[in-house]
Amino acid sequence: MDKLKNVGDKLLHNNSLVFTFLRSIVSSQAASWTDMIVRVLLFSFVFKALDPFYRSNLSVACGAILGGVVNCAINYHFTFHASGQSVRAVIVKYILVWTGSLLLNMYGTTFGAMGLSRWEFLHKLGFTPDAIFAVSTLLVSLLVSWFWNFALQRYFVYRPTRFDPLAIRVASIFVPRKRGNSSASSPKN
Repeated sequence: MDKLKNVGDKLLHNNSLVFTFLRSIVSSQAASWTDMIVRVLLFSFVFKALDPFYRSNLSVACGAILGGVVNCAINYHFTFHASGQSVRAVIVKYILVWTGSLLLNMYGTTFGAMGLSRWEFLHKLGFTPDAIFAVSTLLVSLLVSWFWNFALQRYFVYRPTRFDPLAIRVASIFVPRKRGNSSASSPKN
């Protein structure tokens, strides 16, 4: 029983690469499920009166944004134990990494599928364009998840960097501080 408790404590509190990565998987799954559930609910019930093009795009965008918010919050408190970091800096850095992830997934999947579709042996094995797209999507999303999202979140987003003061200034443009706030130099600004 003590060994199980020890593993549980390590999983929750140890900041080694392995345990942090395992926590990031939990966070990623929670965000993905949030994204998918919001997407389906909005598409099926909320945006029903809209044109299918707008209905789909709005549902996907709202799901992705809410999934990103869930991921960022879980990562802040649970995955990377960053509660001492500036929330404003974390949000700006997270948005930068999230945007890069979106672009890498979009273009990586597209160019990956284009490249794979030129491999004649895949067609001979029976791969259809849909299967090639699915393989490209899976490969690119895994690579981006491990080598972009996890790496940058671990070493940039949820850690203090020299970029933080600029990130805080950028965040302050969109959400100014309340007047009379005496904790202006607090790390959680």
